[in-house]
Amino acid sequence: MTSILLIIVFVYGYAAIAFESKIGLNKAASAMITGVLCWTVYILNSTTPHLVNEDLIHHLGDIASILFFLLGAMTIVELIDRHNGFSIITNAIKTRSKLRLLWIISIITFFLSSILDNLTTAIVMTSLCSKILHDKYDRMWFAGMIIIAANAGGAWSPLGDVTTTMLWIGGQISAMGIIKMLFIPSLFVCLIPLLILGRKFKKQTFEFVEVKDETSQQSERNLIFYSGIAMLLFVPVFKTLTHLPPFMGMLLSLSAMWIIISIIRYKKPVEVKQLYSVSSALQRIDTPSILFFLGILLSISALQSFGLLKDLAVYFNNHLHNYYLTGITLGLTSAVVDNVPLVAATQAMYDLKQYPTDHNFWEFIALTTGTGGSILIIGSAAGVAVMGIENIEFIWYLKKIGWLALIGFTAGIGVFLLQTIL
Repeated sequence: MTSILLIIVFVYGYAAIAFESKIGLNKAASAMITGVLCWTVYILNSTTPHLVNEDLIHHLGDIASILFFLLGAMTIVELIDRHNGFSIITNAIKTRSKLRLLWIISIITFFLSSILDNLTTAIVMTSLCSKILHDKYDRMWFAGMIIIAANAGGAWSPLGDVTTTMLWIGGQISAMGIIKMLFIPSLFVCLIPLLILGRKFKKQTFEFVEVKDETSQQSERNLIFYSGIAMLLFVPVFKTLTHLPPFMGMLLSLSAMWIIISIIRYKKPVEVKQLYSVSSALQRIDTPSILFFLGILLSISALQSFGLLKDLAVYFNNHLHNYYLTGITLGLTSAVVDNVPLVAATQAMYDLKQYPTDHNFWEFIALTTGTGGSILIIGSAAGVAVMGIENIEFIWYLKKIGWLALIGFTAGIGVFLLQTIL
């Protein structure tokens, strides 16, 4: 009975998010209500409420690490933007063809997400597009492609996606093994939707006004831009060296940016200090999108704690006797629920004796769960972040971008299978 109630609450909450514009309720409110209600149903129907509370606190630690990571990344991007740092890139882009710009943005996103991660890359590239494209409709199309490219780029790198990192740390994959096997399939996940979407922007152009700073401001702009990018790139390095969670590296990077800005603004008037300060940037970031993220992750963690996601993985294992079918199903499921608990459940179900390191099964799971989330905008961290930045509606994305992501997902699977046979 409890499982049915949980599913009903989750489905209704999901529907409220999907039809945000119809019901007039902000998606952040719907997500938070859903998250709280899921845990309420769970604890009221539990015989051990103290254990439920312990589970909640445990999951809250994981959720907080993602939220602090998101908070830090968004603040650094906001600081770069406030100092006109993105003008360094936008002024260097000489093309005025929307098609060429789409290719440039998508390819940069694909490769950058393998070095940073898909969440940070999606935030940076969406913010960059907002400075180049003034038409909201164009930006939404570009944002959709950024989500697909970021998730595809994150799948073939051990640092690019949380699930790939989990498999790497767990010993299921090696760094060189995942790069060798997934680079080409991931490229096709990005390339096929890009080719299709590119037809929409054929022969279309856009106008862009070059941003010119005063000579005295150029040095500060350059320093903040290059420092910000360096700090973002430092995060995966910090994680590799210390084995601490990524949000610790992001908080360290934000602290370093805070110090740099305090130094260069030390002798400036108080009003100038305030305008360009980190405190001011924190007030401007999209807080509702962070709360939306919190609600979504709380909802999914309740389903995970109750065991529904584990039961789902077991069901797939018992009824799908082919691990490729299991991988495809998990990939499609990751468009609805977070891929992290699905992959965690899969890791718990299969040991390295059954599927040793770099077995096709683990690599296929990394591909499908890493890229399947692009099919729905709330199926990945990158999608949720972009949804908040550009205020993209769930239904619009489903109609316009979802099918493109599904075609790319299918193409990637086809290439992987062909590659395995050859």
